[in-house]
Amino acid sequence: MNKKYIVTLSAEEQKELQALIQHRKAKASVILNAQILLCCDKNGPNSGDELVAKTYHVSPVTVQRVREKFVLHGLQIALRGFARGPRNKSVKIDGEVEAHLIRLACSEAPEGHSRWTLRLLANKIVELNHVSSISHEGVRQVLKKTNLSLGRRRCG
Repeated sequence: MNKKYIVTLSAEEQKELQALIQHRKAKASVILNAQILLCCDKNGPNSGDELVAKTYHVSPVTVQRVREKFVLHGLQIALRGFARGPRNKSVKIDGEVEAHLIRLACSEAPEGHSRWTLRLLANKIVELNHVSSISHEGVRQVLKKTNLSLGRRRCG
């Protein structure tokens, strides 16, 4: 099988990878990627993907992806991967909205319904302009956190 991304390490890169492996100070994934790169080097052993995968107990696709990252993005990206930014988890429900939601869940159900559903609560809390939007799953998580069940007859 013809390889699309061929790893050609310079002498300096080989020394850096060997030092990284010998010192064992880096993460296990970084050391594993260094070992894969050394095995795939055109100037070195140049083992096939299947052999490298069996040697290091990874899939051949992992070997292929490490080679691809090295050729396209360089040594550091191939070793450590792309930098991940902070997760943007915006909190829609704070204590005040939570209190309104609980008060609403404990109130009488709307006309034509025997009890509140998660979707009805979500729609009503948006309609009352407490939040701009929320899913029924967000409502469920708040009710679970407060140990409030819509199946009970009494609230609180």
